[in-house]
Amino acid sequence: MAAPLSADALVAALLNEGVVVVEHSGWRTHSRAGDGSWGPVYGVIIHHTATSGIKASVSMCWSGHEDLPGPLCHGLIDKTGTVHLIGNGRANHAGTGDYDVLTAVITEGYGNTPPLPRENDTDGNARFYGFEGINLGDGKDPWPAEQLEGIERVSAAICRAHGWSAQSVIGHKEWTNTKIDPKGFNMPDMRARIATRLRAVRKECSNDYHG
Repeated sequence: MAAPLSADALVAALLNEGVVVVEHSGWRTHSRAGDGSWGPVYGVIIHHTATSGIKASVSMCWSGHEDLPGPLCHGLIDKTGTVHLIGNGRANHAGTGDYDVLTAVITEGYGNTPPLPRENDTDGNARFYGFEGINLGDGKDPWPAEQLEGIERVSAAICRAHGWSAQSVIGHKEWTNTKIDPKGFNMPDMRARIATRLRAVRKECSNDYHG
C-alpha cells in the first residue's frame, strides 16, 4: 500500500531518473477530485493516445471529451521521450478492470504477464498512475527509441520512488479486456527494460526541466 506521490515528489523522481519534464500550467491541481478516491496506489498503467502531435494530444488529455472529462492521464510521453505533466490526483485513464490483475500487481508475483483480465469490477483510476504515449494506435505509427526510453524511465522513476518492481507496470489492455492499448510494442519486453533500469545504480540526474 502506498500513498500517491506529491506533485513535488513526482517531479523530483522523474528528474532523478533522467526524464525531460514539461509542467503544464495548472497540472498540480488538475484532477477528478470528487469522482472517487485517489490512493492507495499500486502501479502504473501505460496507454496510447490514438492521436498525433503534441499540442492536440496535450489538449485531449487535459480536457478529455464529451463522454469522459479530463484529465485523462497524469503524464503524456511524446515522441522524443519528454513527459508532459497533465494531472495530479485522480484521473480518468484506467476505468474499471479486473481485481485479479490488481492482486497480481500488488503481490508482484506473476511471470512475464499478469493474468488475463476477464472481469471489469475494480476502479483502476483510484489505484494506478496513468501515462499516455502519443501514438495513433494503428500498429503502423512508430514508437521511436526515445519514446520507448521515456516510458521506461517514467515507469522506473515511479517504481523506484515507491519501492516497487517492474511488475507494478502494466498496459491498459492487461488491465481490462475492453482496450487494445498500448499497441505497437510489447509490455513484457518493456517490463524487462524497466527491471534492468531498476537494478542499475542511478548515475544521472537530469536538469532538463521546463516549468
